[in-house]
Amino acid sequence: MFRDASMAMCALVAAADGKIDPSERQRVAQLIASNEVLQNFDATDLQRRFDENLNKLTTDFDFGKVSVLQEIAKAKKKPAEARAVIQIGIVIGGADGDFDKTEQAVVREACFTLDLPPHEFDL
Repeated sequence: MFRDASMAMCALVAAADGKIDPSERQRVAQLIASNEVLQNFDATDLQRRFDENLNKLTTDFDFGKVSVLQEIAKAKKKPAEARAVIQIGIVIGGADGDFDKTEQAVVREACFTLDLPPHEFDL
């Protein structure tokens, strides 16, 4: 569940401002390689999940977002994993040097999806 939720979160934040920055893709690749939980999964599979979520969002952002938030909701039952998913969103949001308002807004939405208070993350 953490695997699906984290890749969905990465895609949601990367697509939030309407353009997928190379720095954001690079940060997701680094995250896959360095995150102690994500390291246990096949990197190609994680990239495929990330790209599938991105495709949903770039095809139709509003419908895509509904689907992607459902993926993120999979982490809701485990608060520690839910918090880690939000932290991942914040890291990806800052990858291009600017965690902008649209990126903050989708991470805030993910907080509500996961029943976490946004102020806990300064959102």
